[in-house]
Amino acid sequence: MTEGFIPPHGGYQKLLSYQKAEIVYDATVYFCDRFIDRRSRTHDQMVQAARSGKQNIIEGSMASGTSKETEIKLTNVARASLEELLADYRDFLRTRGLPLWDKNDHQAQAIRKMGHGSHVSYVTYKSQIERTNPEIAANTILCLIHQANYLLDQQIRSLEQAFLKEGGLRERMTRARLEARKKVRS
Repeated sequence: MTEGFIPPHGGYQKLLSYQKAEIVYDATVYFCDRFIDRRSRTHDQMVQAARSGKQNIIEGSMASGTSKETEIKLTNVARASLEELLADYRDFLRTRGLPLWDKNDHQAQAIRKMGHGSHVSYVTYKSQIERTNPEIAANTILCLIHQANYLLDQQIRSLEQAFLKEGGLRERMTRARLEARKKVRS
């Protein structure tokens, strides 16, 4: 083992889940400022849920070098926060009598297709989010949350498999110590 027992970590900016969660956060800030009273608890709750989704991906990624357990837990917290936000958008539509798009609705499919590029950002969806029609904006953000949640589910499964295969910090420390002892004896 030529490298240390703390593997490279961070790099969250390259994670598709982070990129999508960042779009969800930016979209939610815009949406709430536009369609929900700023003094409302709902406004704050939605923005905080979106922020938690994004920030917990960052924190989990940065903690991954020394704690796979923490990385998995925080990635799951991000997933849970976005699920809470999903419910808030559904509530918004339901309480205002606005339709919730089915995943096979042509409008939802169009939103999903917008995300097939390699440089997807808030700007990609801006024309749909910054509409005067809250139905289109909310349903667009719902599509984005579903995409982020899908990516986080895949990420959590991958983290589980990596932990089972490679172990955590203690296992890496033990392997490094045993290899160092072998070199001393040789």
